[in-house]
Order: sequence, then structure tokens, then C-alpha cells
Amino acid sequence: MHVAASNEPDLRDRRLRSALRRNNLPLARGEDLSPPMRMLTSPWFWALLLMIALQFYCLRAAYFDVVPDRQVPGGMLIGMGTEALKPAATFAAYTVIPLSLLILWADRFRPHNFLVWLVTFGWGGTVAVFVSLRINTWAATLMSVVGDGNPAAAARPAVYIAPFVEEAAKGSVLFLIALFLRYRWVSKLSGIVLAGLSAAAFAFVENIFYYGQAYRAAARTTGAADPEEVLASYFVQRGVLTFFAHPLFTILIGIGLAISLRSKSKVVRIMAPLVGFLGAALLHMLFNGTVSMGFPPQVLLILLLAVAYPMVIALVVFIVKQLFAERTLIRSRLTDYARMGWLPESDAHWVSRLTTRVRVLWQALWEGRPISTWRMQRTLTELAYLRDAMARGLVDDAGLVREKQLLLRARRLRERAIVEPRPKTSYPWQRLRARKTETWAPPAYPGPAGLAGSYPALPVGQPSQAGYSAPQGVPLGSGATTYSPVDPRWKPPSP
Repeated sequence: MHVAASNEPDLRDRRLRSALRRNNLPLARGEDLSPPMRMLTSPWFWALLLMIALQFYCLRAAYFDVVPDRQVPGGMLIGMGTEALKPAATFAAYTVIPLSLLILWADRFRPHNFLVWLVTFGWGGTVAVFVSLRINTWAATLMSVVGDGNPAAAARPAVYIAPFVEEAAKGSVLFLIALFLRYRWVSKLSGIVLAGLSAAAFAFVENIFYYGQAYRAAARTTGAADPEEVLASYFVQRGVLTFFAHPLFTILIGIGLAISLRSKSKVVRIMAPLVGFLGAALLHMLFNGTVSMGFPPQVLLILLLAVAYPMVIALVVFIVKQLFAERTLIRSRLTDYARMGWLPESDAHWVSRLTTRVRVLWQALWEGRPISTWRMQRTLTELAYLRDAMARGLVDDAGLVREKQLLLRARRLRERAIVEPRPKTSYPWQRLRARKTETWAPPAYPGPAGLAGSYPALPVGQPSQAGYSAPQGVPLGSGATTYSPVDPRWKPPSP
């Protein structure tokens, strides 16, 4: 089953290029260029370099704001200290590594590019931290002056300022991705993963600051507990019991943006991100307020078990339901192409199953075709989501151009990719063993191997490959060997 057209659309047409840009569809240009030239001519490469430079600047500025001791008007501002940086970062990594892997696990059907993940994670750990640190410090200074030294004023920035500032800083990268890469934002899972990565990176750097300050305070205080014990205690509180806090808040922004991008209603497009942001800030405010009110540890544990953990469980259930919903969407949209005769009917079944996709990739790895198989899966998945966007009215007739490109690419990849799983995985050592078996000599008559044959005898009257046949009456088995009579007069020749 093939596509009727054989040539891809001419992307040199200015109107066609404008229509693709209007719908945020990829131009698919530069495929005839070498990878280095394709990278250097891509505007996204230079945007990535600019983003990395910005993140390094913010990380350096945040480091000098928090880590070293600084001379300020009126005295010395004690930082967390360089000696506390390594143990604090180690304990913070114990949380962020498994949390990030768990978040990425949800991005299964249409995962973003690795560089998008990297930029999102870097933004949350550098730019969002830098902006939040500066604005929260400035707001805390103002509230301290207004409060005239009132100790209760110290909790005001954490409750009334930090939630809005931090959620806006973490979520700003989501709005940038939605603005420039909205075509790749295909489901609520996309928003959940990107928001979770930004929040996990933010929590990672924030935990380093908290762990480091507690470590150095214990080390500089006479008679205080061991710094390692203090660090372990803080790790249990922030890295184990409340590790979910920042991702849980920011994911609401990601879900709101996802709803906005997949809707035609202008009201929904405006209200969904706003409601998501306000919901994230409200949850953050309630969390900070609960911690700042000085409840006993037993009360805080009850609140976690009764309120926070059920919300986390509900989020996990929501993610699992979304995975099944995306599976149904891909199967139904690819079935549309199968009914038109442009794709085999089996594609809709196999590509929509996560376990089958992993199994096919595993088999392709051992057969030397993992890249083409992976590209085939991504092409068919993108085709399904493009069809869904066209059915929703999110993409106009320019989507037909991208649709044709994807169908042609799938036809080219089908020759060297694996779409359907094999009945059994073929490992290299099994193929080598099969080749060795095929090189063995076939049975031949007469005699054992090495003496004009490799088999003792044939059934009566059955010819061998060499043309011999067993005579009538020759028995099989050990009795098949007969000896000719010996002449008693025979002797060696005389000298």
C-alpha cells in the first residue's frame, strides 16, 4: 500500500513555506545537507547556544549570591560555603535523578527531542532559580522593613510572594516552548513531562542551598549535632517526604497549557493556562503556609498522609489514564489511513502498543536496524497526531503537505525498518549457530564419515545423493558389516 504521489512538495514555494510556518509545521528542509551544515544553517542551533549561555550566566550569578561569603554594607553575609557544596549536591542528586527518570518515563508515545528536555531542565535549575532568588530577596527586604522587625514578617514572602514568583519562573519556559514548538506539544503528557522537568531541576538547586546552609550552620555552631546527621535529617524532610512538591505544583501549568493548545475555543486558550498557573500558585501557597505555621511534626505527617499523598496518587492515576487515551488516539487515527489504503492495517495495531514498540526496537537492535525502526515509529506517531490536529481544526490545509511528507517517509523507511514484531528475537549467536549447522555434510552412503560417506547405511533400495543404493537384504545396524572370505594361502611376499 503506497501513496499515490511520488515526489515531495516543493518547499521553495513562498506561499507554501508561509503556510507551514503559520501552523508551526516543520519545513523538513536541509535533508540533502551533511549533518554539520544542517546544524549550522538551523536557527534552532543558534537559539540553543543562546539559551545555554543565558543558563550559564544565571547559574554563575546564583552561585556567587549563595555559596561564598560576601561583604555587604554593615558586615559580612555568610553563605553556604564551598565545603558544603559537594555533600549537599550529592544528597540533592539522590532525589532528582530517579524523579527525572520517572517523569521522562511518561513521555512515551511522542517524546520531545533530548535538547528540549535539556533546555527545560536547565531553565528550571538556573534561570528560574536566579529570578526567584533575586525577587524573593527583594520582596523579603521590603516586608521586613514594613514589619518593623516583626518575626512574623519573615514568613510573609514565603507565603505571599514566593509561590507566584517561583511558579512564574518555572513555567515561563513552558510558555516559550508552547509559543515556538506548539506542533510538538501533542497531549497533556507533553505538558506534564516538561513542567515536571523544570520543577525537578528547580527543586534540585533549591535543595542544594537548603542542605548546604544547614550543613555549614551545624559545622560552625559549637555543641551542635554532627553536620552529616543534620544533612541526613534535612534530606528525609525535603528529599523523601516532600520530594513531589515542586513538580506537583508546576504540572498544573503544563496541563493548562496542553488544554489550551489542543482547543479551538479562544476562551479556553486564554483561561486554561491562567487557571493552571493560579492553581499551581495556590497549592504552593498552602504548602508554604502549612510549613511556616510551626505545626508539630506529627500534625505535618498527618497532613501529608491525608492531603498531599492522595493528590500525588491522583496525579499518577491521571498520567496512566492519559497513556491509555493516547494509545486509543494513535490507533484510531492510523486506522483512518489504513481505510484509505495508504498504510497497512497492522500499523495501527502495532504502533499504538507501548510494549510492542519496545519489543520491536529490541529486535531491531539485534538485527542492525534500530535507527530506521525508531524513525519509523516516530513518523507514524507524528502522522497520527497530525491527523488528530487536522480533525480538531488546529491545523489548516497546510497539514496536507506535512501529511504527504510523512507518508512518503514511512514508505521509504518500511523497506529497512521493522514495524511488526517477529515471532522470536533473532540473536547473533543463534544465527551463527544456524550457519554452522547448515555447513554440515548431508548423510551419504556408503561408510562412516571420512570414508566416502557420513552414514552407516541406507534403507533397502533408497539411493543416496551420490547415486548409491543399499543392496537387497543388507541389514541395518551393527550387523550391516560383512567380511569377505580370507584365502589361507595368502602370505607376504618372500624376500
